[in-house]
Amino acid sequence: MQRVRLVLVGVGNLGRRFCEVLVRQTSLLESRYGLHLHLVGAADSRGAAYEPARGLDPGRVASIKRRGGSVGEYPGAGRRGWSAELLVATASADVLLEASPVNLRLGAEPGLSCIRTALRRRMHVVTPNKGPLVLAFDELHALAETHGVELRYDGAVAGGLPALNLGQRDLRGAMIYRMEAVPNLSTGLVMDLVSCGATWEQAVARAREEGTLEGDGSWDLEGWDAAAKLVILVNAVLGQPARLEHVAVGGIRGLDAELLIGAREQGSRYRLLATARRRPDGTYGLSVRPVPLAPDHPLGRLGPRAMGITFQTDIYGTITAIIDEEDPVPSAATMLRDVLDIYSGDARR
Repeated sequence: MQRVRLVLVGVGNLGRRFCEVLVRQTSLLESRYGLHLHLVGAADSRGAAYEPARGLDPGRVASIKRRGGSVGEYPGAGRRGWSAELLVATASADVLLEASPVNLRLGAEPGLSCIRTALRRRMHVVTPNKGPLVLAFDELHALAETHGVELRYDGAVAGGLPALNLGQRDLRGAMIYRMEAVPNLSTGLVMDLVSCGATWEQAVARAREEGTLEGDGSWDLEGWDAAAKLVILVNAVLGQPARLEHVAVGGIRGLDAELLIGAREQGSRYRLLATARRRPDGTYGLSVRPVPLAPDHPLGRLGPRAMGITFQTDIYGTITAIIDEEDPVPSAATMLRDVLDIYSGDARR
């Protein structure tokens, strides 16, 4: 049995559910993969907990967070006032799971600093956090290579959908002519609600109540979340250095409700489509914009809680993958998938 010591930064929607997944899957991980995932530390915005010997009970961590507490309250191991950065700089661990909020407008902190520190300390890093990857993709990969560790982020672009794995691993040897993705859940839900007669205000409020839209929603509704995910996909799968300023971004705010209603009546659905189209010179043009997708489009039948990606290739044809994500559990479980990919030679069984 191989013991892998984990430190978790960010115990919100994804981090808490990862703890619940860890409790649920422990027996399977040990029997199938010979791995014992040992949570030794966790941090949220109000404190941290660290227990290097006995470890933390992930079920107890989840329980504390469900009732609105901080991991700094963890009995015997809680450290009120400890920052995530301090925990990562102090803890003896094998893997950092970085699941803090994106915070791109604030320099992707604390995630970016935590990831840099972990890589320099020779910890593997697994993260669904888009922010650090959008701002420092090449730097973080170079750090990982220099220090001989892995940087994995399969959950950063489309929730639980293995879009990066599909593009990087399963399309090897192919030329990708066009990549289209619907990587944002909340915009599809909002547009579907409006197309069924809700006002924009009602639709946004409903998405916020269901937890798919956070804050004032502008990051999602103005197209920046989808653009950030496209940037990661283009860097990781297409090998083209890309930044947010390379993407022509259009959001869904200001769309005429009658357009959405009319499209639905004709059997189409509007979706915020992220596209990379190969140009004659070999570069890719990048865009994010709301478009009506007909039922015969590979992504034209996505439901209000679905995401998907389509690759048009020269030798593998057109490949589409779709996920229905009714809650954040699949997104949280991508961290487990990445850990298994690092540690288990049989992880793809």
